[in-house]
Amino acid sequence: MTAVGKKSMNSPIVIRGRGVVPGVAEGKAMVTKETISGWGGISPMEGKIIETRHELVGQCFANKILLFRGAKGSSGWSAMFHMAKLAGVAPAAMLFTDMTAKAALGAVVMHVPTVTDFEEDPYSFIETGDHVRVNGSDGLVEIWKKPPADLPE
Repeated sequence: MTAVGKKSMNSPIVIRGRGVVPGVAEGKAMVTKETISGWGGISPMEGKIIETRHELVGQCFANKILLFRGAKGSSGWSAMFHMAKLAGVAPAAMLFTDMTAKAALGAVVMHVPTVTDFEEDPYSFIETGDHVRVNGSDGLVEIWKKPPADLPE
């Protein structure tokens, strides 16, 4: 059951997808509609996007719920994200809209809750800064919208 468009601050928006890696994680969303390159695109020791032409260059994905299209580049993608996991700076969970073998392998080696193949477009509901809970076991994603900038949290 999808609870889309609810306005209550206490009730989450819920979207469904296919769980890829089981587990539950929550945190602040970091959203991009661009793919992310692993080899040369991230700093696995800092948990940052370093790809110079990426819209999130310089931003840290550590412990965030990362919503992005998917992986691009070489098969080194999974190795770079695995190094980020070992360094303690990996995303808390990942949401993909375009699942590829590279993205799936990266999610598995990092062992972070991952969901893809959504029934509805996650970009219609999730914005950077929203609080998100990802249940990779059930394929459920719950979203609590961030308060407007002019309201106290």
